[in-house]
Amino acid sequence: MSTAASETAALSFDELADLLERIFVRHGVSPENARILAANCAGCERDGSHSHGIFRIPGYVSSLASGWVDGKAVPVVEDTGGAFIRVDAQSGFTQPAFFAARDLLVERTRQHGIGLLAIRRSHHFSALWPDVEPFADEGLVALSFVNSMTCVVPFGGKKPLYGTNPIAFAAPRKDEPPFVFDLATSAIANGDVQIAAREGRLLPEGMGVDSDGKPTRDPKVILNGGALLAFGGHKGSTIALMVEILGAALTGGYFSGEFDWSDFKGAQTPKTGQLFIVIDPERGGNGVFRERVSEICELTREAGQERLPGDRRLVIREKSLRDGIAISAADHQMLLSKLA
Repeated sequence: MSTAASETAALSFDELADLLERIFVRHGVSPENARILAANCAGCERDGSHSHGIFRIPGYVSSLASGWVDGKAVPVVEDTGGAFIRVDAQSGFTQPAFFAARDLLVERTRQHGIGLLAIRRSHHFSALWPDVEPFADEGLVALSFVNSMTCVVPFGGKKPLYGTNPIAFAAPRKDEPPFVFDLATSAIANGDVQIAAREGRLLPEGMGVDSDGKPTRDPKVILNGGALLAFGGHKGSTIALMVEILGAALTGGYFSGEFDWSDFKGAQTPKTGQLFIVIDPERGGNGVFRERVSEICELTREAGQERLPGDRRLVIREKSLRDGIAISAADHQMLLSKLA
């Protein structure tokens, strides 16, 4: 680890993951689960997803301390014998539940051409792209849907009902990294609203409303009794509803507004569900899927879109792997304090 001008620390991925793993274990997470969560969180920070990286550690710690989430949960994989696999996360974090069934999901996808993984009673508190990108590295297409805690008002509605309800997609490309996107169905990610509130910044127009349903740019007003808007008006709102159906109704998880954490002071991680759909593109029969994905991406650039989803993340990843993951002195101290 090196320190520059006493303002930032440059940690390697392994150094940051090791520090995060020790923090998780210190706060009641089993070593196996801690290793998975630490790698996920370090990966988000490495790739510039700061709203889902170490920024989330206080929320993880607070949720664990409240008893709301079980850091030692052992997921139960329910194999139907077909393409559909279920996992009961046992009120633990989603990522360990996902990894408990991941190998079986890939096996069934190769066998049937498609595989579905439905996770319930799970806490997802991170970005979605780390869940799907590795499938594309293996030549598969992957989609994932997860609902979260209530913070988005339906189009034309008067009170929040949906979560930010993100969707992620990954597909392999020829001779270049996979095409991956991860987007919230809200106008802005809730974590970015929290960061703006912490930094004292106003948000752009059209991000949220106050408790009376009036437009506001103040992130603190949105977080304290207000709500986010869906992106694209009624279109984004409808997609958010679809995510509730796929992420909760289909999996057996809770809707965004259905779980009750009122008796767990400090709880921050939403207890909902997550669905994965994984496809073997070789079943498409044309034999040139990777080439075709690369082709349409290049045509998109030629049409004038200078940056595709995921491009910025790959640039930041390369820099982080070369120079280390830059951590501010304040954030580094915050992490060290969680080991006390």
